[in-house]
Amino acid sequence: MEVKENLQEIRQNIRQACGKVNRNPEEITIIAVTKYVTIERTQAALEAGIMNLGENRLEGFSDKYEAIGDKAVWHFIGSLQSRKVKDMINEIDVLHSLDRKSLAKEINKRANSVKSCFIQVNVSGEESKHGISPDEVVAFVESLQAYEKIRVDGLMTMAPNIEDEDKIRSVFRELRHLRELIISKNLSYAPCQGLSMGMSNDYHIAIEEGATHIRIGSKLVGQ
Repeated sequence: MEVKENLQEIRQNIRQACGKVNRNPEEITIIAVTKYVTIERTQAALEAGIMNLGENRLEGFSDKYEAIGDKAVWHFIGSLQSRKVKDMINEIDVLHSLDRKSLAKEINKRANSVKSCFIQVNVSGEESKHGISPDEVVAFVESLQAYEKIRVDGLMTMAPNIEDEDKIRSVFRELRHLRELIISKNLSYAPCQGLSMGMSNDYHIAIEEGATHIRIGSKLVGQ
């Protein structure tokens, strides 16, 4: 299917999910995850009306940024090595994978302006996933006050790739509760209004549990 047709179907699913929990579909930011597709397919996403693009590897991001530049809003959604921060931090708009103080320190050193960041939280506790544990979130966010170039705009997580909808839902729900805890702190550098959660197979559940940013790859731009 063409990206435009895929997008129409996803938007319909978003409307349905929002309708179940009395949310406004306009609250949902669709991030097209383009890590496995060509520059041409990525440009097709832009032509279909998608402005937010997500990459998880520096190499793939660099190639697409060179071709597309600031025509898109760029989200880096993969684990980021501190030594690679200097190569891309001033090109991306949002980082979804801040998970350690050494990375925060490097961002603060290299960024030309305040950078929008999501804290990656490993809610499911899977060893294969990056992110800090839920019980570390508050202390980690509080420690970021020392870095004036970082603004914590939200939290990010990935649910386990399983069919147990209740388990998936519980992961998203816990992230929402953590966000509410951060918001209650009234930290000027951490408004933490965003929830980056939900991918191709579970974004409807994530929306029902409060997602503001969903990261869609195969169901949107997959070939």
